Amino acid sequence: MIAVNSFFFFFSFLFVSSVYSKVTISFSPQTLNRSGDTVVIKWSGVESPSDLDWLGIYSPPESPHDHFIGYKFLSDSPDWKSGSGSISLPLTNLRSNYSFRIFHWTQSEINPKHNDHDHNPLPGTRHLLAESNRLTFRSGLNRPEQIHLGLTDLVNEMRVMFVTGDGEERSARYGEAKERLDNVVLARGVTYEKEHMCHAPANSTIGWRDPGWTFDAVMKHLKPGIKYHYQVGSDSKGWSEIHSFVSRNENSDQTLAFMFGDMGCSTPYRTFIRGEDESLSTVKWILRDIEALGDYGNKAAIVSHIGDISYARGYSWIWDEFFAQIEPIASQIPYHVCIGNHEYDWPMQPWKPDWAAYVYGKDSGGECGVPYSVKFNMPGNSSEATGMVTGPQSRNLYYSYDMGSVHFVYISTETDFLKGGKQYGFIKSDLESVNRSKTPFVVVQGHRPMYTTSTKVRDTAIRLKMLEHLEPLFVRNNVTVALWGHVHRYERFCPISNNTCGERWQGSPVHLVIGMAGQETQPIWEPRPDHPDVPIFPQPVRSMYRGGEFGYTRLVANKERLTLSYVGNHDGEVHDVVEILASGEVVSGGDYGKDSNLGSESDGFAFLWYVEGASVMVLGVVLGYFIGFLSRRKRESGTGTGSSNNGRWIPVKNEET
Repeated sequence: MIAVNSFFFFFSFLFVSSVYSKVTISFSPQTLNRSGDTVVIKWSGVESPSDLDWLGIYSPPESPHDHFIGYKFLSDSPDWKSGSGSISLPLTNLRSNYSFRIFHWTQSEINPKHNDHDHNPLPGTRHLLAESNRLTFRSGLNRPEQIHLGLTDLVNEMRVMFVTGDGEERSARYGEAKERLDNVVLARGVTYEKEHMCHAPANSTIGWRDPGWTFDAVMKHLKPGIKYHYQVGSDSKGWSEIHSFVSRNENSDQTLAFMFGDMGCSTPYRTFIRGEDESLSTVKWILRDIEALGDYGNKAAIVSHIGDISYARGYSWIWDEFFAQIEPIASQIPYHVCIGNHEYDWPMQPWKPDWAAYVYGKDSGGECGVPYSVKFNMPGNSSEATGMVTGPQSRNLYYSYDMGSVHFVYISTETDFLKGGKQYGFIKSDLESVNRSKTPFVVVQGHRPMYTTSTKVRDTAIRLKMLEHLEPLFVRNNVTVALWGHVHRYERFCPISNNTCGERWQGSPVHLVIGMAGQETQPIWEPRPDHPDVPIFPQPVRSMYRGGEFGYTRLVANKERLTLSYVGNHDGEVHDVVEILASGEVVSGGDYGKDSNLGSESDGFAFLWYVEGASVMVLGVVLGYFIGFLSRRKRESGTGTGSSNNGRWIPVKNEET
């Protein structure tokens, strides 16, 4: 019987090989210059094509068939029924070569137990039709990629971080003139290994890829409010393009920040998890605003991304995709973060009290804060043990800094924040020591919200603990604004304390949920006829505004006024606004167009009139700059798990935070 079966499988193999031996696959160009460049993949000779036949994307090229980084259905090509076609893909430099494989797959071979994050079946690899040669990047391992800035504890410094394929010496060089980058500082390189991850998929062969080396350099002795040019790399390994930033000015009272949570990134292919296509629009509109800044002199600004950063969930190349997507922003202005559940949470995390048994799960996909802790370096030196025997500690948990008239505080809702702990001690000491004559406004940021009307049962316990332990600190120390993510919509509350609206922000901070930057799973606030059993969360009086539009929040402040504007992604316009005066008043809504104080010359922010009143002109420049990155991902690659022909693969959009 064994001999008969062996003969049968051997005969079947020969038959399948003869059927598909004519399939060819090729691509052009053979070498890409940098991340975001597009390759065109062509095939021909597919007999009796199935609408489930697919193209696998592999890096490194020797990966097993089921260890692809992504895939596209051949039916994404208009001519697929002819057995020939082509697909265009922008690719990110993962510090290794790529290859492409074509597989035949039919409906009868779908394995209902082999699913992606959205419960769509992952493609089968039983019938390989063709495999390509290797695609390379011209700079290979050596080109500095994923460049992003950050503030340090000193006002006359700027940190720059980047990734390369090896740990050989790299530097940053900078100066006031683009042609004279005379100042040079060495960069420190670090990496992490698969055994530093906590569980699958992060430490599995499917999820793990070599993360390269993350380099960290600090540009020092900067003059206040000056535009500097810089590049990173080395003479032997090559240098990056020249970028620029505006240094922090401690003598200025002006503050500008772009703030959001839960953004993630888009990928030009389907993969094991869902990509956040709306994140592309968030990046586009923030770039629009940054372009406007440059037209009105040197204006320093920051980004605050308050948790759930890349949504890699243990698939390491998603971090590369994320940093490639934000580099146009983060190479110009400091990109600041705080930790979220999708960076940190794992079953064996060190701090997991009994009341949090159902709060902290395995949302990090086994990363347990390690990539987040290595790829960013925020001010301060907050850290906690990961619980692993080896590997880096969890960092960037809580810290603060001043910018203009605002004191920014970042906290961790994933590690111990209770009274008596280190973080509680930091928050208490920090808030009590704020110089209100210098920074009259205090903005606290964390991932999970203290106030929200999306009352998921799972998060009830943590909200109660935050109200018990943290709210008294906020109230006693006159926190102005508290910003939260985790819930994937925008919501603004009245000045509030103990669930009661106040008249002024002193003693009643204004809370906002701003987790609407990209993640598609959103809370249900309106009844749906086809989901009568799903709970509806009505809008109480304390909730002043709720919006389902993706977007971001823009903060503008001087010593007299702090203004928060909710910018929607579908039109780039302001959909909600709140003005908070240093004297205590909180003014909601009203006329926030170009004739309001938001854009007045006296406030020193004339650029906001430019943003809101003349955005079309700016958009022309930005879209031209961004077309190679954004439009290719959206138009050429049919981004998203729900974009396949005939609506085959449609994400299950649960209320997942």
